[in-house]
Amino acid sequence: MEKALLIFIRIKHPVSREKRFPVLDGSNLENLVNEKKSDNSAINGDEEVEELKNLTCSAGAFVKDIIIHKQSTINPKYFVSSGILNEIKTGISAGSIDLVIFGNDLSSAQQSNLERFLNIKVIDRTALILDIFAQRARSSEGKLQVELAQLNYILPRLRGKGTQLSRLGGGIGTRGPGEQKLEVDRREIRKRISQLENRINVISVQREVQRKLRQEKKIFQISLVGYTNSGKSTLLNALTNSDVVVKDMLFSTLDSTTRRIKIPEIDEILISDTVGFIEKLPAQLVSAFKSTLEEVIKSDLLLLVVDSSNTGYGNHIKSVLKILKDIKVSRKPIIIVFNKTDKIDEKLFIRLTNRYRNAAFISALKKSGLTELYAKIKKIVDKNRLEVRVKIPYGEKDTVSFIFNNCKILQKDYLEDSIIFLINVDRHLSKRISKFIIYDGEKDL
Repeated sequence: MEKALLIFIRIKHPVSREKRFPVLDGSNLENLVNEKKSDNSAINGDEEVEELKNLTCSAGAFVKDIIIHKQSTINPKYFVSSGILNEIKTGISAGSIDLVIFGNDLSSAQQSNLERFLNIKVIDRTALILDIFAQRARSSEGKLQVELAQLNYILPRLRGKGTQLSRLGGGIGTRGPGEQKLEVDRREIRKRISQLENRINVISVQREVQRKLRQEKKIFQISLVGYTNSGKSTLLNALTNSDVVVKDMLFSTLDSTTRRIKIPEIDEILISDTVGFIEKLPAQLVSAFKSTLEEVIKSDLLLLVVDSSNTGYGNHIKSVLKILKDIKVSRKPIIIVFNKTDKIDEKLFIRLTNRYRNAAFISALKKSGLTELYAKIKKIVDKNRLEVRVKIPYGEKDTVSFIFNNCKILQKDYLEDSIIFLINVDRHLSKRISKFIIYDGEKDL
């Protein structure tokens, strides 16, 4: 197990006056992305360091020591000032360190200069997250996506050597599907990137075909989104009686999983678990996982799962909303679901319910609060459906078949020349039968 030295550099910014957070009723969630930090909702420095520690442990390394330093500007050559650079070198010698991890993102030149000066492998937060994804990828699609993200990260770092990230040995930051490509030149890497993009596009087309089949039937689709380790997979299991693998670790789920969910008085609904988000999710991953994130894009409703026991819950919500905005889905219906309420005290519970008026409060592990969540889902599903009465002549066999296959039949009456149906139908599908709709004056026919 590698022994890691964590470096977290805080760049001093002018202090701005904090503002009071408004009540969030669901209509102004997008405004939360632009709010300034507050002690009660934004992740603070200690929590950022704790998150970096958790990421390091998730990658399989042991945190030997941590250096936190404040500086006013970024050193363009080493990122850190000369004084802290010597302190890092001393810490490496004293602690028999194998690896230095920066909580900040480094340029390729800064990473190269640091490795040359410290004579040790140096990676940044993005490389650390990519390594975790490389370990977690299980499906062929997931492995392709991670390899693509790794190569896009590596390409600008091949500064004339072609072995920059491999020359200091294996381990964190160098393993995974893209590992064997670290010693190839830029042309070969670009060729491999093109191949991966083509293969992922083929998979994306296959996904789209499957998705269109579901859309033709207008099956209501829900996606679980949220910060990593917020309990999305546990909630999926609770809602669908499934046995999806659940682990208390960051990024335990990379591949999209879809299951059927049954809610009283509602026809079939599909719900999908998706990859967990994190603050400053590497752009390479967002791009590479585009096909997986299409499940989110095509969904009718998003359940934003939040770990209510994490003191940085507010910033987690902001991070997820920002990513949703980046992939242009932030205007979809969203229900914030505060999970793990069994781990918080009554004072925090009251504060959350007062501010997040339309949120659901549950414990997926204890299966508590699910009835309230079902009701909120049903309310949104009902907005997408109409209850209408139609009169279909017996000769309209295709229309009768359409009703049986795509509508919930509440009542049917057989007449001499036609059938009268009282149905519940998706608003979009109602156009298909609009000419057969009958109104109040005809209901007694």
